[in-house]
Amino acid sequence: MWMLKMVRFMVSTFMKQHFLYKAFISLTIIVLVVTISLWSNSSERMARRCFSNHVNVEEYNIQLLPDIMTATRKPSLGKSVFFHETSCSNGIATLNARQGCAIESAALANPTWDVFLLFASPVGFSNNTAKAPTLRALESYTNVHLRNVNLWTYAHDTPISSFIDNGQLFRSKYVNSHTSDFLRYLSLYKWGGTYLDLDVIVKKSFDPIEPNYAGAESENFVAAGLINFDHTNVGHQIAEHCLSEFENNFDGGDWGNNGPGVITRVLQKICQTKNPSMMTRARCKGFNVFPVDKVYAVGWKDWRYFFEEKYSERTMKMTSDSIAIHVWNKHSSVQSIPVGSKAAYSLLAAKYCPKVFESSGEFF
Repeated sequence: MWMLKMVRFMVSTFMKQHFLYKAFISLTIIVLVVTISLWSNSSERMARRCFSNHVNVEEYNIQLLPDIMTATRKPSLGKSVFFHETSCSNGIATLNARQGCAIESAALANPTWDVFLLFASPVGFSNNTAKAPTLRALESYTNVHLRNVNLWTYAHDTPISSFIDNGQLFRSKYVNSHTSDFLRYLSLYKWGGTYLDLDVIVKKSFDPIEPNYAGAESENFVAAGLINFDHTNVGHQIAEHCLSEFENNFDGGDWGNNGPGVITRVLQKICQTKNPSMMTRARCKGFNVFPVDKVYAVGWKDWRYFFEEKYSERTMKMTSDSIAIHVWNKHSSVQSIPVGSKAAYSLLAAKYCPKVFESSGEFF
């Protein structure tokens, strides 16, 4: 009898403990779900605020830049260069020297093209704050135009307007990067022309190049740091395909999926090949993918080649035939260069963005 009582006691104790364990696990899951949901909602609200008119312009005496959709001077169709600054700002327009170098090099090499820098987070200038040296250096270029861009009005009446309205972009793990991806394809769809990353140096004019092109990053991927589409014909059609691909396969947890991933997947379908070296105009309905040496001669794993003097001669030779060079800011942003250095990036900047380079101070 006593053994039966002992068994019953043990079973009862186990059941109670098992119930408490299950209750603990369930409560933990609920707390985690609520915490993640609150964090996600908070992050989305912060992102939305970043890209909306959140700045108290009267308090800080800020004169906002014109909006690209309401400004008198609009981009020239098919002959404009677009840069996008998607960092969250405090309302004051600013650029670092390397960003300014990208813009100056594009303007200097292409004097008959309009060069637009679009700020996704509204900015302007204040009488209370000195203008950044980089921006002062760019003022002498009459083809450089600074504009704000409202994501919602910019996407209005385009195939991707519903995407920006549903808020998926603002829940991205890489919201600033993916906003740049969103804007590059949207700007090219609306106006045609050339998109460039803010970590490039343009070496050659775009005038002699037949429209509709990008550059291969590797044997597997087409990069998105330089893309050109015409405003009509095949370029506009591919731009529309890119918007559709961006929306339908958007992944906020994958940094590269929505930028280089989009142009790569779209061209794979159009060109009927996964090999960028085979993406020729004949095969791709008039679109061309340049070989690696034209833009990405120095790959991201070798980004230090631009910054260390011992690689200078090799790097200059590697990039001698490049249309532009890309310095992989995602990896290289922490590496500074003393002005006067013989590193390749310093030599290239001194030649192709001389005014910004001169204004950069002790380090570039």
